[in-house]
Parts: sequence; C-alpha cells; structure tokens
Amino acid sequence: MLLSTSNLAKFYGDRQVLKDVSLSLYPGDHVGLVGANGAGKSTLIKILAGDITADSGAIQRASDLEIGYLPQALLDIEGKRVDDLIRESLGSLHALEARLRELERRMTQDDANMDTVLSAYAETTERFERRGGYEIGHQLEIVLAGLEVADIDRSRLVETLSGGEKTRVCLAALLLRSPDLLLLDEPTNHLDFAALEWLEGYLAGYRGGLLVVSHDRHFLNQTVKTILEVDEFSGEVHEYGGNYDFYAEVKAQERVKWIEAYTEQQDEIAELRRVIKGKARQVAHNRAPRDGDKFLKHFKRERVETAVARNVASAEERLRRIEADPIPEPPDRLNINPNFDPRALTSASPLTASMLSKAYGEDVILDEVSFALSPHSRVVIVGPNGAGKTTL
Repeated sequence: MLLSTSNLAKFYGDRQVLKDVSLSLYPGDHVGLVGANGAGKSTLIKILAGDITADSGAIQRASDLEIGYLPQALLDIEGKRVDDLIRESLGSLHALEARLRELERRMTQDDANMDTVLSAYAETTERFERRGGYEIGHQLEIVLAGLEVADIDRSRLVETLSGGEKTRVCLAALLLRSPDLLLLDEPTNHLDFAALEWLEGYLAGYRGGLLVVSHDRHFLNQTVKTILEVDEFSGEVHEYGGNYDFYAEVKAQERVKWIEAYTEQQDEIAELRRVIKGKARQVAHNRAPRDGDKFLKHFKRERVETAVARNVASAEERLRRIEADPIPEPPDRLNINPNFDPRALTSASPLTASMLSKAYGEDVILDEVSFALSPHSRVVIVGPNGAGKTTL
C-alpha cells in the first residue's frame, strides 16, 4: 500500500468541505478524482500531498514513499533555470543508484550482515527498476519531446517562460522523477492536442500510483480505472470501479432512483400531514349510530376516537422520523441560457488592431499584428505554446 486515509475531515469556517474520507492507494492504481467545482477535490489532493492538513482523521503513508504533486496553480519559481529543475527531478533516482553501488561494494566484502545487505539490494533494485532508473537517459528524451519542451533552452530562467511552457516544464520534471505516487491537479491545462495525446499514453502505462483531478472526460477514460467522486453536498467521497463513462452511467441511474425516492417520500409526507390535519373531521364523521342505547353510543364513539387518535399518533411519529433525516431534493441540472443578442454597434467593426508589436527583452512576441473583426466574426487564436496567444 502506498497511502491510506481514515475519516478525514476539513472545514473552511463553518462549511465542511470533506467528511469521513477513507481511501487507499496501491502501486499501479490509476484513479480519477471528480466532483463539482468547489466540492473539495483540490483540497483533498493538497491534504494527500502534505501541503495542508486535515482538521481530523489520519493519513498513513508507506515508508520512503515519494509523492510527486502538480498543483492546479503553479507557485512562482524564481532564480531557477530549466536545467536546474530537470537535474533536481533526477536527484532521488541518482540517490537510489548510489545506494545500489554502495550495496554492491559491500557484497564483494566479507560483511557479517550479508543477508541484510542482499535483502536491501533486492529491495533497492526493485524500486530503481520500477521508477525507470535503468532507462532514465532514454526517458529524458521521450518526456521532453512528448511535452514539447525539448527545444526550450535549458539555460533559460523558468520565470521567463510563458504560462504554458512553465506548466509543461514542471510536468516534465515531475514525470522524470517517476515518483511512487503521482498527484496531478488538472494536468491537461496548457497542453495542445499532441502533448495531451502523448500524456494520455504515458500515464496509461505508468507503473506507479496515479491520482488525477480533471474535467476532461476523454483524458480520464484513457488514463484511469477507478473514479472517486467528492460529493458537493455531503463532502463524502464515493468510489466507482471503472473509467469516467462507467461512472457517468452509474450516476445517471443513481439520479433516476434519487428522484423516484424523493418523489415517493414527498407524497408520503403530504399523506401523513393530511391524516394529521383531518383528525377532528374524521372524529366528527364517524359518530356512533343512533340505537337508543346511550351507553352503547358512548362506547362506540370512544372506540372510534381512540382508533383515530392511534392512527394520528402513528402518522405524527412517522412524520417526525422522516423530517429528522429527509431525502434531499435532487438539484436541477445546470442550465445556462445566455442572451447573445448584441447591442447596436456605433461602428462597422467591434474591434480593430493596427500594427501591434510586443517584445520581452530581445524576444519579439508580436510583430506588427493587424486585423479587424466584423459584427459576426467567430475567431479562434491558435499557435504553439509560447507563441504569444495569451499576450495578444
């Protein structure tokens, strides 16, 4: 086992984001973490990474566990060059390799603890192999090319890279570490189609554990075998064995059952309230028959009233139990109906650019860019990462 949690809980003020979260991750597990925006996905992954702490509960990590974490928003990296990140990412593998050389040296000597040395050598070798230590030179070329950062000057400061370049360089450094457990929060941001397709294939074959947050359904279908959903209402985490399509199908079935159960309970509540409200009328409408026997009339009236009171008490108790723990109303599906009717323009073009130029130092990003949009223009800006799309 790589990592397990027991009854994790997290609050932000009075709002409970996570409740009783218990999960386990093993080598080779590929898990997608999904949920509505703000449900607590990033909070959970930060807790697992050790960036923040839970308010209660426990986390158990394997000894010597190495976690690689890519946050959704990268922190500023100042004063480091691209080559520094790559070299640091390989540090733990180089340490494992040095450990192997030391154990090999001891194996050639008359060591009194040879059984311990052999056991340590086998364990270190297995870990070095699992993390791709024997293929690191080849992996370096593959990862840098796959994420399209092989052509970036490694002497460049990371802070001078574009947002997309910075994300891909940091992701490349993380993958080169080949940690026991990868925690990725929206790793597909800033990836073009080619890099995204490469990452899907790489993660699908990743030998370590993987927990990834993503809104990209196709990406999840290609990379994970289990889905964990953070419930936005309860804060609990539910597990679904399968890819995203399987999860979506099961969720649709669950929603149908939820709506049916809620509707049935609302009907029952309405009926119980009708029974309770109709107590007086029911007593009045069920008087004993006139048979000239005052005692018998009184006896029958009491019997009717007792039966009605018993039914009402039963209905009141049932209603109290339901209202103490009701089935929540299923929320309406998100429905957006924007009004795209534009206001009347005072000119023929809503936007005109003329001879726009921009440079960062000696690096010219935009060179005399000119264009005009018509009222009905539908334009997409494309180009490789770092070309200047965001700058424009």
